Amino acid sequence: MIGAGRRIDARGRAVVVTGASSGLGREAALHLNRTGFRVFAGVRDRAAADDLAAATAGRITPLRLDVTRADEVRQAVDEVTRQVGTDGLWGLVNNAGISLPGPLECVTLEQVRRQLDTNVVGQIAVIQGFLPLLRAGHGRIVNVTSGLGRVALPYLGVYAAAQFAKEAVSDSLRRELWPFGIAVSVVQPGAIQTPIWDKVAHAGSETMAGAAGRAGDLYDEPFSRFLTRLAAQARRSGTTPADFARAVTRALTAARPKTRYPVGRDVRLGSLAARLLPDALLDRNFAPLVRARRKPSSVPVDPTPVPLAPTNSED
Repeated sequence: MIGAGRRIDARGRAVVVTGASSGLGREAALHLNRTGFRVFAGVRDRAAADDLAAATAGRITPLRLDVTRADEVRQAVDEVTRQVGTDGLWGLVNNAGISLPGPLECVTLEQVRRQLDTNVVGQIAVIQGFLPLLRAGHGRIVNVTSGLGRVALPYLGVYAAAQFAKEAVSDSLRRELWPFGIAVSVVQPGAIQTPIWDKVAHAGSETMAGAAGRAGDLYDEPFSRFLTRLAAQARRSGTTPADFARAVTRALTAARPKTRYPVGRDVRLGSLAARLLPDALLDRNFAPLVRARRKPSSVPVDPTPVPLAPTNSED
């Protein structure tokens, strides 16, 4: 029997990492490659594929994979099946995700659907597709969530809902797959300085621009301050993409993987607060984030409903 402190030899074992075009997913794919894994990296475009291939002298195999597209999920599964054969798959790292922040009164239902489709439905689609290979390889699944899967912040309600959902999916899946010897772990990164903050800020600005003339003026000032504070927290956190990549690697190489790997002091403190503090105290802690420092200008009531889709294409 392998001891609890022992590590599994990564050499030659195949893993799939989704959302590897940039940021945390790219860092995880590179780190797993250096550890000795045979990495298949899910990317959205040719430029990201070429970048990963060049960075690893061709040792990483890029997969064109948009997790919301059934045809690309199917093609990725077929390609990995063709390459690994009967050896199966050792690991699946579900990292793909998007965040479109904004007050719940201002986000469009299309933005809600995009986040849930990518972060939750897409993750389940990928799991379903690769499970036969994972079963053949006696492998394991690593689902990337967030500290927001424990504590929901204002202005990130839909994203937090997706993280809570992924935590629940992971718990159910871990129990369902126990008879097959497939371990399921969750990696929970907190505030980490990556390019995602520029994307989040841009998406938030678009949300508020679309809300102009409805409720946007009520939220604009505190929401802008909130985004600035989030980015500043990420810069100060001291938690790096390398810390995240090491947590993913531990989940894939530990002889007895943990069910959860928090990454960052903020995640550990947030999880502790969610368990110990009453809702009233948590709400009071978040009050300064949502309190406007200036009185919003008078906004006439607009009977036009929030549109179900953006007026211009986001793809």
